[in-house]
Amino acid sequence: MDLIAIPRQARQGRILIADDDQAIVGLLERILARAGFVDVTVTTDSGSVVELYSEITPDLVVLDLVMPSPDGFELMAKLAEIIPDDSLVPILVLTGNLSTETKRRALDEGASDFLTKPFDVTEVLLRIRNLLATRFLHLETMAHNRILDATVKQRTQKLEEARLDVLARLARAAEYRDDDTGEHTRRVGTLSAVLGGRLDLSAEDVETLLLTAPLHDVGKIGIPDSILLKPGKLTPGERAIMETHTTIGTSLLSDSPWRVLRYAAEIALGHHEWWDGGGYPNGLAGTDIPLAARIVAVVDVFDALSHDRPYREAWERDRVLAMIRDGRGAHFDPDVVDAFLAVGESTEDPLSIAGASA
Repeated sequence: MDLIAIPRQARQGRILIADDDQAIVGLLERILARAGFVDVTVTTDSGSVVELYSEITPDLVVLDLVMPSPDGFELMAKLAEIIPDDSLVPILVLTGNLSTETKRRALDEGASDFLTKPFDVTEVLLRIRNLLATRFLHLETMAHNRILDATVKQRTQKLEEARLDVLARLARAAEYRDDDTGEHTRRVGTLSAVLGGRLDLSAEDVETLLLTAPLHDVGKIGIPDSILLKPGKLTPGERAIMETHTTIGTSLLSDSPWRVLRYAAEIALGHHEWWDGGGYPNGLAGTDIPLAARIVAVVDVFDALSHDRPYREAWERDRVLAMIRDGRGAHFDPDVVDAFLAVGESTEDPLSIAGASA
């Protein structure tokens, strides 16, 4: 026995021993005490095993098979109900009958290893040492995995924050061309998300709409200042160039592996399409236009007309709402207009929603 090296970690392991034979229990206590084990709980009452397990949460259970009810097989079944699947608490079975049938049944109930009575002291220590080594290696692996999971979550969160920051800055970069406050993009995102909720979009799509609607005019980055900031009416040629901001925007955002950018590309391309097919750039109509683009179409017009632009002053609120009502079924999706007007009825001004959510 003196030749068997028992690691300090194993000697500190919590061991629960259950056998109805007091002589066996006493012998195992003495063997383990001489080997340096310091946390050993024993019982000859099989009925107390489950309660003891819950109290001490052992690293190893040593269990006799033949005991008054509950016997070893019954106890393993009961322990299986309370030992977590990922816990890997080994069970060392004591038995005087190691027949093939007994061995198979014990393994099926959760036994990890066997000791045959009468047992050899060296074999007892070797099996206990090896089972505890497996247990502690498992615990170390679980702890390491938790650290890795926490690190991955932290890095994923930072990556997500960086992505969201890039989205916000990209939207602001485009908006600063003709709105140095950058408030238009924020308001469009907030109010679009409100409408998405009223139109029963999923929570994920509402969140995505909040993030991507501000990118609807990102293609303005490619429009010359002489046209974008022109104080007067655009010529047909200038208008044609201005309309390319939709295709410029989608070319910047499309073909991304990131779902949010693909969603933003649909909005950039489709937010000037009309419900009746009279819009641009592709003359799409009805539900061929992505719903997110149909939502942004209403919100964008409302917000743009409600605020000063280089080429005109802001319209009165009632005039803007009348224009949107008139566009129902022609310029705008009727369902989106109805949802928008319902928002207007629930508050003095739909823009106050965007302001409150900032």
